[in-house]
Parts: sequence; C-alpha cells; structure tokens
Amino acid sequence: MGHGHAHGGGIPSGSAAARNKSRLAWALALTLTYMLAEVIGGLLTGSLALLADAAHMVTDAGGLALALLAIHYSAKAPTPGKSFGYMRFEILAALANAVVLLGVTAYILYEAYRRFVEPNEILGWPMMLVALIGLGVNLVSMKLLAGGSSESLNVKGAYFEVFSDMLGSVGVIVAALVVMATGWRWVDPLIGAGIGLFIIPRTWKLLNEALHILLEGTPPGVDLAALKAKIEAMPGVRRAYDLHAWTLTSGFNAMTCHVILDDVSDGPRVIRAIRADVKAQYDIDHLTIQVEDENIASETAKSSV
Repeated sequence: MGHGHAHGGGIPSGSAAARNKSRLAWALALTLTYMLAEVIGGLLTGSLALLADAAHMVTDAGGLALALLAIHYSAKAPTPGKSFGYMRFEILAALANAVVLLGVTAYILYEAYRRFVEPNEILGWPMMLVALIGLGVNLVSMKLLAGGSSESLNVKGAYFEVFSDMLGSVGVIVAALVVMATGWRWVDPLIGAGIGLFIIPRTWKLLNEALHILLEGTPPGVDLAALKAKIEAMPGVRRAYDLHAWTLTSGFNAMTCHVILDDVSDGPRVIRAIRADVKAQYDIDHLTIQVEDENIASETAKSSV
C-alpha cells in the first residue's frame, strides 16, 4: 500500500501578462499623453460623444496602470503564507477593469438621456480635431496590445478598453461631421449612447471570464469527463476520482486527481503517462496526482463522509 505525488512543472517565473509588460507600458504612455487633451477638448466643445470617449480614455489609463501593477505583484516570489504568490492579482485587475468600464458606460447612457431632453451647443471642428488625434493614439495602442490579448486576460481587458476608445473616436468624428453639416445636435448624444451600448457585451464577457477563474471554474477546452475516461483507460489504472482542473492566472492551469492502481508500485509510470497526456492535450503544467490502492481509497471516502 502506498501513494505518491507528482507535480509537472512548477510555478512559472512570469505570467502571460508579464511577457507583454513593455506593450502595456507603451500603451499607457500614449494614453496618458492624449488623455488630458481629450478631457479638456470634451469640456470645451460641449460634446457628449467626445466626453464619452474621454471617460473611456481615463478608464484606459487606470486600467493599463492597474494591469502593470498586477504584473509587478504577480512576479513576486511565493511565500509560506502565499504559496502561489500574487498570481491572481492579474485576474483581480481584469475584474476591476470590467466593473469600472460598466460603471462608466452606465453614466454615459444617463448623460445621453439628459442631453436628449436638453440639447447643448456643440463645437464641431474642435470636436473632430480632438477625435482624429485620439483615433491615431488608439490605433497605435491597439497594435501594441493585440499580440498579448489572446494569451492574457489582463492584457485582453486593456485591449478591450482601447478598442472601445477607438470606436468612440470614430463615433465622435461621425457625430462632428453630422453636426457641422446639419446642425442636428441630438446626433451627439445618440453616438455617445451607441458607444456605451456597443462595449457592454465585450465587457460583460471579460467580467464573466474573470469571475469564472476566481470561482475555480474548469479551464476552457478541458473536458473533465473525457479526461477521467482517458486516465481510467490507461494500463494498470483501476479508476480515477476527485479530479479537478482550474486556472490560477492567464496561461497557468492546474490539476489534481486521485488514481487507484492495481499495483501502487506502478505509480511512477502512470504519473509520467498522465503528465505527458495532460500537457500535450490541455497544456496543464502543474499537476498533483495521488496514487492509491482500493484500501486507501476506502479510507479517504470514509474520512470525507
């Protein structure tokens, strides 16, 4: 009778977000450079569409700064009190970005309603000039962040914010052209509301992804039932139970499993086989596999009742 544990790989020296630190830093510098000009421009022109874009730009700056802060903390070494270090800080940052962006969107929609009721004077040319500069800044920032948005939830959150600002700049340009050509001031709050409504589904998706990780949800693409069946089909394996898989932070998944063998001395071979299959099929590096025989499994079941 006996059991063993194995860990494939270890805690990575840097998360997926850390590999994109310089991209985030450049995007933050660009955003901060333009943010002040856009806020002032929105106040001077009286445009809600421009103010909506400015509000998102302020949120972008905060989101990018929070993303960089998350990378800083995620890179800290584990301690006895925090055995995984601060890796989850990245997910908390993504969650905060989503919540703040939804709050800003709610305010923009309220302001759009208010300005439909009481239209205000809008300066078309300054409004369009500020929006054109903002469009250029947003396109450069999107280019910087696009490469890392597919591998890091934190970078994806920052990318979504910059993407929403890019759409906002386009909307402001359209609104400015219409106001200058027709004098229809109601177009401005309409565009502002449209910007807010467009980004809600993407922000909601980001929020759900962050919550899924924080609630220890199974990583996307990992079929626990199929994985359990595959382990139990291996030679020498009688059955597997208490199988769990979850995400610690973007790009770092973990798994635990109890495996009952015909002969526990065959444990090292089975552990190597499971580790290789899980790594190849699901890209899970951190594994804990407990090898047992039926007697140990029965004792475990009794103690959990």
